[in-house]
Amino acid sequence: MDKPYVNIKTENAIATIEFFHPAHNSLPGDLLAKLANTITEAGNNDDVKVIILKSGGNRTFCAGASFTELININDAETGKVFFSGFANVINAMRKCPKFIIGRIQGKTVGGAVGLASATDYCMATKFAAIKLSELNIGIGPFVVGPAVERKLGLSGMSQIAIDANSFYEAEWARQKGLYNQVFDSLEELDEAVQKCAENLCTYNPEAMKEMKKVFWRGTDDWDELLAERAVISGRLVLSAFTKETLKKFGEG
Repeated sequence: MDKPYVNIKTENAIATIEFFHPAHNSLPGDLLAKLANTITEAGNNDDVKVIILKSGGNRTFCAGASFTELININDAETGKVFFSGFANVINAMRKCPKFIIGRIQGKTVGGAVGLASATDYCMATKFAAIKLSELNIGIGPFVVGPAVERKLGLSGMSQIAIDANSFYEAEWARQKGLYNQVFDSLEELDEAVQKCAENLCTYNPEAMKEMKKVFWRGTDDWDELLAERAVISGRLVLSAFTKETLKKFGEG
């Protein structure tokens, strides 16, 4: 189980998409691309009525973007491509005609807060604290910002973006609207996610497709918006400030 993967398993009209990386489920570019494609394919599959998005392991949902790749960015174009990874996944989730249920079992950092925010219904354990850590390294949550703001509101998003060192408890995320339900254990979470998915399978797929359009109203410009945001991050990651900070992290 030490090799990175993105897997999909479809059973009784429920597609479960699971990603894993040994470095706390951080997501390098190739895994993000595979994740975006897998979500798009599941959305276009008539045999699928609902999608569950989850990660492997028990402790961390996702540590965000791959730090190893981040440190190795040396030009603006590479930077843009790198930061477009999460943009492509968020846009795939946004355009997917099926409801996506988020199953968040543990800590959720940086870009991963964007992934959780882009699900249509999100359930977590009490261990699923969130942190927008980007400002820590001299960039900002530009790409995932719109998705996070859509769930937490501008005030909530601003708070965790500025307080980039702090983890915010799962209950805080629930009160702000990111998580719909929070459970004491992984077992309870899995049971609730499965029950929710099975319940959604009994509904009219056309009605859910139309509802999804309603929920995401006002986001039609996100293809361009998130691409523009990726350019900002790609530029900032090359700044002397960020390069110095990343060097310190690399040494640590």
